[in-house]
Amino acid sequence: MPALHNPNQNHLLAALPTKDFELLSPQLELVPLALGQMLYDPGTQMRHAYFPTTAIVSLHYVTETGASAETAGVGNEGVVGISLFMGGDTTSSSAVVQTAGHAYRLDRHVLKTEFDHAGALQHLLLRYTQALMTQMAQTAACNRHHSVEQQLCRWLLLTLDRMPEARELVMTQELVASMLGVRRESVTDAAGHLQNMGYIRYRRGHIAVVDRAGLEKSACECYGVVKKEIDRLLCDVRLRQ
Repeated sequence: MPALHNPNQNHLLAALPTKDFELLSPQLELVPLALGQMLYDPGTQMRHAYFPTTAIVSLHYVTETGASAETAGVGNEGVVGISLFMGGDTTSSSAVVQTAGHAYRLDRHVLKTEFDHAGALQHLLLRYTQALMTQMAQTAACNRHHSVEQQLCRWLLLTLDRMPEARELVMTQELVASMLGVRRESVTDAAGHLQNMGYIRYRRGHIAVVDRAGLEKSACECYGVVKKEIDRLLCDVRLRQ
């Protein structure tokens, strides 16, 4: 019977050659991440990188007025804290837990040391960073040019990709509106239309995906662009035996 928690649940950790992983694994600390938990604030010194396994973390930009919007999401395909190995140590965005679960935490000094060895970990992290940059750029374009309904479809599909066994998401319309940077009423209208089409079923605090194919047809091209780039850059990610 497989262990309940395993670093292989994170695709980047799973892709490390056995020798590299065995050097890193004693430093990995399994931590629970609660819904709404802030992993870091803008401008603060980041102390750890997080490799999510079952949790999903949202990277947000918050304006001076307090308004916010998601720039990218990070789940089991990636890592939270790219500034630690890109040389910044701090970032202008915040990281907040969107979906409760677990992650493996790694001290920033250990991450930087291993990254500087210019081995397999560095190669993986740089390719993941490129995929994350694609996601951020596509999110910006999507928010500017596509409807709230299309944005909602994109966001739901990317969330489902990070939770392959889930078909029901625990989240309020207020949370979704905050992620997309739109009014709650706009999310209500978009979700209502998708429900009428038979693609989702919504009840307070829960969104169940009934017809994924329908969501994919209603989504803009942004979902496909992001998914294709992640698959291309991380195509050799495999479960270590």
